[in-house]
Amino acid sequence: MAAGEPGNLGGYYFRFLPQKTFQSLSAPEITSRLRQWSMLGRIEAQAFGFDETFQAYRKDDFVMAFFKDPNVIPNLKLLSDSSGQWITLGTEVKKIEAISVPCTQLSMSFFNRLYDEDIVRDSGHIVKCLDCFCDPFLISDELRKVLLMEDSEKYEVFSQTDREEFLFCLFKHLCLGGALCQYEDVIKPYLETAKLIYKDLVSVRKNPQTKKIQITSFVFKVTAYDTAGMCYPSRKNHEQTFSYFIVDPIRRHVHVLYHCFGVGEMS
Repeated sequence: MAAGEPGNLGGYYFRFLPQKTFQSLSAPEITSRLRQWSMLGRIEAQAFGFDETFQAYRKDDFVMAFFKDPNVIPNLKLLSDSSGQWITLGTEVKKIEAISVPCTQLSMSFFNRLYDEDIVRDSGHIVKCLDCFCDPFLISDELRKVLLMEDSEKYEVFSQTDREEFLFCLFKHLCLGGALCQYEDVIKPYLETAKLIYKDLVSVRKNPQTKKIQITSFVFKVTAYDTAGMCYPSRKNHEQTFSYFIVDPIRRHVHVLYHCFGVGEMS
């Protein structure tokens, strides 16, 4: 078998699952929020199936096989930097980076500390502050301060470990939004949307021994490179441009959550 053919990469073969829809991104209430946050038309979830046992320690082989797979190449969507249109990969991936993202949270009570620390009032209103910049983001409330400003007094409310959690990452991405993001005055839309997307992407099961609910998915933040440099999720680096691979080893599905920072759909 010639070098570079999918059979060389540990035998993972993928298939695109276009029939899998993600309600958390398509429900009318959510699309109107994504429009307000300047993310609509720039955020996408796709599902793929695979045929081998997934082993987390072989994540790099898995991700590389994914980018080389003939069923992935014509179906994996990304936004073109030049045209702003949705395109498919169209380049040969030479190198990948897959960073493990902890995914252990089972409850939105993880965010209760926002109320306890007066970042959000009991009414759900986000406490305002004097405008300042944390490049490239405008900070005009205590929520964005706690998300972005490492030297702010309440930054410690979430530990480094907390901040690495997939649920925190999702919440933060929604709060920061796209290029013309209109911020919410209340916390509820961010929490609700993060919860819905999280539940849509992440798999859980009841442990037969302990009867406790446990997360079975593995999450990776993925970047791919071709001969010219970074090519996925975009050629341009931005905190709000990302691709997460959420792998369900039991169902043998991988969900891809993609967003490319820019001006979302307006109307």
